[in-house]
Amino acid sequence: MGKINLGRVILGGLVAGVVIDLMEGIMHGVIMANRDTEMLKNLNVPAGGSANEIIALNVWGFVLGILTVWLYAAIRPRMGAGPKTALCAGLFMWAATSLMGSAIPQIIGIYHIDVTATNVAYEFVMLAIAAVAGAAVYKEDAVETSRSSAARA
Repeated sequence: MGKINLGRVILGGLVAGVVIDLMEGIMHGVIMANRDTEMLKNLNVPAGGSANEIIALNVWGFVLGILTVWLYAAIRPRMGAGPKTALCAGLFMWAATSLMGSAIPQIIGIYHIDVTATNVAYEFVMLAIAAVAGAAVYKEDAVETSRSSAARA
């Protein structure tokens, strides 16, 4: 099995991160803006987000994108290259971050069910698109790929 091409993981992860950050911006800056403001007000947290909070959230999007493409690269030898494998990586990351991450705020009453359902559904689509976009950039090192193919033969 060849080694993961870390340079391409980073590059594909940055592409996926751009998708994540743009879609999160649309989600929370437009679609859910009023609900987010209401929820933050109920928690006595100022709405709008400071520059540091916005930077941290964007960094989080890039980290999520890089981890998603890294997972794609890790499962690619078993499942094959392509969008189906990318969707599997995106689905896993969605379950681990969005679905699981929304469970506790839902259970303890921070999120209303409609907010949770909207976020989880939207982020499912977001991570599917981000995973496919990032995976499209990922390529194995040609020398390493031919060595691992020869070793398997």
